[in-house]
Amino acid sequence: MSGLKPDPPAADHFREFYTQILHFLRKRTDNTSDAADMTQDVFTQWLGYQDRGKIEQPRAFLFQMARNLLRDHWRRQQVRHAAHGEHSESEVEPLSDDRDDPMVAALRLQRLEQLKRVVAELSPRRREALMLHRFEGLSQAQIAERMGISVSMVEKHIAQALLHCKQHLQRDSGKEQTQ
Repeated sequence: MSGLKPDPPAADHFREFYTQILHFLRKRTDNTSDAADMTQDVFTQWLGYQDRGKIEQPRAFLFQMARNLLRDHWRRQQVRHAAHGEHSESEVEPLSDDRDDPMVAALRLQRLEQLKRVVAELSPRRREALMLHRFEGLSQAQIAERMGISVSMVEKHIAQALLHCKQHLQRDSGKEQTQ
């Protein structure tokens, strides 16, 4: 590592995207330290990449690297679980798996459709703020910059969108239970 020369653009990318990538990985792993290690690996690979200067979308490139590391992580986890599972298969596998139950799958699909309808009811700006925050993992400051509004307005959009979703999903659940 001592052979690496200072690279201000790479350092800027590190500062700009580190938190986003860490958040992205933390949401997808069950272990905070694994997420931190993978985030460090992303930037280690980034520093070792020869054609960094030719990358037009460094954020997209870094997130693709993170997705690749995450996929490798999941594969290693599956291999580990499979290796350990051979020794104590009865301890690992439950007697019944809800994922195989058609009723559970149908209810899950129905709930997803309800959520899609409720989100579609939101104003375009609220929906955009919610999607950027929940699905792209952007911070409120990044959303504010992208949407050209204040951080306070982003907070209000997200809070109102979540409240709307919660109220409508609870209302819809109540209707189903009374039927």
